[in-house]
Amino acid sequence: MNIGDKVVYPMHGAGEITGIEENEVGGVKDSYYVFRLPVGDMKLMLPVDKVEEAGLRPLIDAAQVDEVVKVLQAESEQLQGSWNKRFHMNLERLKTGNILDAAAIARNLSRQNAKKKISSGERRLLDLSRQILITELVYVCGKTPDEITAWVDEMIGVATPEADET
Repeated sequence: MNIGDKVVYPMHGAGEITGIEENEVGGVKDSYYVFRLPVGDMKLMLPVDKVEEAGLRPLIDAAQVDEVVKVLQAESEQLQGSWNKRFHMNLERLKTGNILDAAAIARNLSRQNAKKKISSGERRLLDLSRQILITELVYVCGKTPDEITAWVDEMIGVATPEADET
């Protein structure tokens, strides 16, 4: 991995490696990749020797965007069980770092929230799945976060979640 590489950090989304810093934590000095996300200008640090464990992966290619579009436009999956059971099933899917899983979760929870407000736990998962999806699409499609957000919402067929809260 090199400075300037754009990669996906599971459970956070896509970002760019902007530097390598030395930091001391608990008396142990280590090298960390500095990783910036395009949404919210979030800065993450990941120990260089933990990259494989963290599951960093390269961005999808432009051809795979069509697969994401198909998932976003597909019928919603109807997960059975309590919100707590659905929450844990969706959380495990997000941990894989697979953009198609993030797209399906964003689609399902967005549509569910449009019908009936979802629980606060599922709301956090919706926000996280959207962050993971949108940050990767920003880089792959070369658009702004606002443009990608509007595009994703159009494909899912719902209003932007933030608009629901005003």
